[in-house]
Amino acid sequence: MNISSLQKARYEYTPKLPQMLRGGIAEISVLEGAETKSVADCEKIQALFPNTYGKKEIVFQKGQNTSAPKKQVVGVILSGGQAPGGHNVICGLYDALQSTNPENVLYGFKNGPIGLIEDDYVIFDDAYIDQYRNTGGFDIIGSGRTKLETNEQFAVVAEVCKKHGITAVVIIGGDDSNTNAAVLAEYFAANHTGVQVIGCPKTIDGDLKNEDIDCSFGFDTATKTYSEIIGNIQRDANSAKKYWHFVKVMGRSASHVALECALKTQPNICLISEEVAEKKMSLSQIADYIADSVEARAARGMNFGVAVIPEGVVEFVPEFAVLIAEINELLAGSKADEFNALPSWDEKYAFIKNGLTKESMEVFAILPQGIQQQLFLERDPHGNVQVSLIESEKLFSAMVADKLSARKKAGTYSGKFSPLHHFLGYEGRCAFPSNFDADYCYSLGYNAFMLIQYGYNGYLSKISNLSKPAAEWVAGGMPITKMMNIERRHGEDKPVIKKALVELDGKPFKFFEAHREAWAVETAYVYPGAIQYYGPAEVCDLTTRTLALEKE
Repeated sequence: MNISSLQKARYEYTPKLPQMLRGGIAEISVLEGAETKSVADCEKIQALFPNTYGKKEIVFQKGQNTSAPKKQVVGVILSGGQAPGGHNVICGLYDALQSTNPENVLYGFKNGPIGLIEDDYVIFDDAYIDQYRNTGGFDIIGSGRTKLETNEQFAVVAEVCKKHGITAVVIIGGDDSNTNAAVLAEYFAANHTGVQVIGCPKTIDGDLKNEDIDCSFGFDTATKTYSEIIGNIQRDANSAKKYWHFVKVMGRSASHVALECALKTQPNICLISEEVAEKKMSLSQIADYIADSVEARAARGMNFGVAVIPEGVVEFVPEFAVLIAEINELLAGSKADEFNALPSWDEKYAFIKNGLTKESMEVFAILPQGIQQQLFLERDPHGNVQVSLIESEKLFSAMVADKLSARKKAGTYSGKFSPLHHFLGYEGRCAFPSNFDADYCYSLGYNAFMLIQYGYNGYLSKISNLSKPAAEWVAGGMPITKMMNIERRHGEDKPVIKKALVELDGKPFKFFEAHREAWAVETAYVYPGAIQYYGPAEVCDLTTRTLALEKE
């Protein structure tokens, strides 16, 4: 197999563990903390999880291992979208299993939760694992988005586990995947299967965080990858001095990625979806806000700039959310067929105008035609608009162009506006993990085994104190139910892990807010460059600006 020099070097990198996990399994003991309760809706969550609710948080420490020795046969799955470091979670889990007892076995179920249901697996050995150490991607076993949520599915999984003698299942995923892990853990406990379930917090979006989880894995690497590209674009913009770059970054439900990239690179504009919702900003107001920067920079002879746009920002605009709801209602049932049968866009436009309220039609009318048509493309399985398909970076650049045209006619603006568009998404999901993510993920996997060894079920592998050097990290676990609340999903009350949005009174946003007016007018760009894997710790093991500010 042909491999790059970096790839070869990364195979040989030894991830750093928290001090309490170093020195052998026999020297790791448990310190139990207080019993827990869910973040909200305590009585409802407790009723749904009678066997796994309210358990104690735990921390591992140096001391005599008091767990009962037994052969462990563990299954692991990768669930949801890719995030850098996933391979190292599996490597850490495998190494902990093997160092405890060479007879321990690790099954990798392929292509996500469906692998557990279809009993499609690989049994890991040294040769297999060594190909994936410290590398990006989820190609070690693949991933998938099948949800484990019905008793029929759980019964099948229980039979698969029984067939192989599996003692525990580790689910590596985001908020939905770890919600599924909690429900599966409850089923296993209620049915006395003897199988444990442990979750690991993954998502590049950064919205799986709380007082217990400093950050989810993959966020560090993804934002460093995007920030390198944004820095390169900024340097090009400052060299050519003739383009405005609109850069959309991942983050549909929260703006952590956009905010972190802005803190790293200092673009002229960065929209924060949570602020848009808080201030009830309209599309027109957002366009004016960007146009003000374009105009102010043009007055200084700078007809160039960079704007960072979170992927899901339009869903946070109140008037746009109402428009989407009306479109969903307009095309419900057989009306969709009636609409699709119309031969021209003019006739479809008339159909839309007749079906929307006056207020929503006013919003629809100001959208560029291309965006209007995107709203009526493929529907999701529930018949709703797929908002993620909307090219918001093109929407705002077109609206800004209209604003500037009006200002030019009014004689207040005389600059040039030439927009270019970028979407940074898949570029960041499978990058070589940074040292931080390589270390963090390896620790999460190693720690997951310790939770298994001590008999915990329905727990999340937890590594905290992440703003400090790895030796000072704290390893432990907490019941997944602690993070849960009840939300309305598809007309039903469902227990889900509460998503973490950007806190507008938090230190990272406050730092951004204090500097953005200057960044909007000046060229204050920062160029982070590529992720550094070798060299001084202050360069290679650097954590995110978000985490550094939060833990000041």
